[in-house]
Amino acid sequence: MKRKEKLAEYRGATAEQLSIDLKEMEKNLFHLRFQSATDRLETPSEIRKAKRDIARILSVMSEKKKAAAKKEVAHG
Repeated sequence: MKRKEKLAEYRGATAEQLSIDLKEMEKNLFHLRFQSATDRLETPSEIRKAKRDIARILSVMSEKKKAAAKKEVAHG
């Protein structure tokens, strides 16, 4: 899946789904690091991809929080 497709998918997700995806990606990163430490990791680039996916999810979550706060200030 390409970067823009993932970003669009994350932006369309709910906050609950994003937090579930974040926990899943962090767990995946932990396992990748463990495999790397035990020399069982076949593709080292997977660690970088996992980190970037986590960063994307955190960015989208931050965007949603800022948008909600801005909306709340405008209405209240």
